[in-house]
Amino acid sequence: MKRVLASALAMLIVAMTVGGCGHNPQAGDWIALIDGNNGMDNWSVAGSTANWRAEGGAIQADKSTGGKGASVLVSNRSFKDLALYVEFWAADETNSGVYLRAPNPKMVNTASGAYEVQIWDRNPNPAYSTGSLVNVASVSPIYKAGGRWNTFEVYAKGTEITVKMNGVVTVSTQTAKTHEGRIGLQFNGGPIKFRKLLVKEL
Repeated sequence: MKRVLASALAMLIVAMTVGGCGHNPQAGDWIALIDGNNGMDNWSVAGSTANWRAEGGAIQADKSTGGKGASVLVSNRSFKDLALYVEFWAADETNSGVYLRAPNPKMVNTASGAYEVQIWDRNPNPAYSTGSLVNVASVSPIYKAGGRWNTFEVYAKGTEITVKMNGVVTVSTQTAKTHEGRIGLQFNGGPIKFRKLLVKEL
């Protein structure tokens, strides 16, 4: 009897392990735009300049070096319907974000039509703090990213956009804007690091 139970338990563990591998974002048709120190050649800079660099296993910035406003790393490729997996580190005071469907690669912001998945724990408007879609979908409760590594999983298909932070859905909404555009990574004060960014076209 003990032997039968042990065999059943072992089979259950194997099944759970294999099932878990099915959710590995690095499997299948995922494109790695950032993988540790690798990936700077997949991006250009829009807006002001900052000390974007590959260092310590991540693409990161922590200092503005010229101009006013945000500095944004802009993907060389455009995407419309996509799944996005991001690993990021932010300080408590960091103001950053991940842009989707930015139609103008030279001016990446929400005013130009991009969506922004917010990274800003101290936003004066808490409804649009970390995990929100700026000016589109607010968050409640308030989520915090500062001082540790976090994950975003974003699903954008047609009018539907869903954001998960550390495995928890923060926003899920329908929106009218379905245009194609670039991915952007914002530096607007405070250190920000991206050690993984994977994208899959849907």
